[in-house]
Amino acid sequence: MKLFNVDRDQVQQMMTWFTDEAALKNWAGPGFRFPFTDASFIEDLKLDDLISYSLITHDGQLAGFGQCYRRNDKCHLGRLVIAPAFRGKRCLSGRFENQKISHILIALLSELACQHLGIAAKPGNLSLFVLSHNLPALNLYLSLGFEETQYPESIGLEDCLYLVK
Repeated sequence: MKLFNVDRDQVQQMMTWFTDEAALKNWAGPGFRFPFTDASFIEDLKLDDLISYSLITHDGQLAGFGQCYRRNDKCHLGRLVIAPAFRGKRCLSGRFENQKISHILIALLSELACQHLGIAAKPGNLSLFVLSHNLPALNLYLSLGFEETQYPESIGLEDCLYLVK
C-alpha cells in the first residue's frame, strides 16, 4: 500500500462512500454541504488548500483518504476515511501484511505529512479532531496512542474532541 496525491477520479469514488448527511458530517465536519454535487464536494474538500492523499492498494484500489496541514505547530490530520469495502480489513501481503488498513493510512499519512510540513515526527506533534459519538474513529485513534487534550481555544463544535499523539 502506498499514498499518492489524490486525483479527481478518486474523489468521485469517495463521493459514493457518503450516502447520508450524518455519515458525511461525522467525517467532514459541519462545513460540508449535503446533498453535494461534484463541484461542491471538491470545493468543500479544499483540495487546492490542503495536502490530500489517497491510500492505494498494490492492485490499484482506493482504500482510504486523508488530509493534513499545520495547526498550532503540529501536523494535523483531517478527513481520514477508509473505503467501505476495506473497513475493519487487514493488508494481506507486502510490507504491511496483517496490519489494519486504518492503521496503515494513519502511519503513512503521519510520516509523509510531517516530512512535507517540516514538523519533527516526535511525541506531541500529531493532532486531529474527532466527534465523541464517532466511536469507531475515536477507539481507533486511542488505540494508536492519541490522547484527548484540551484545545487552546474554543473549538466551536459540540462534542468535538482534540487528540494529540
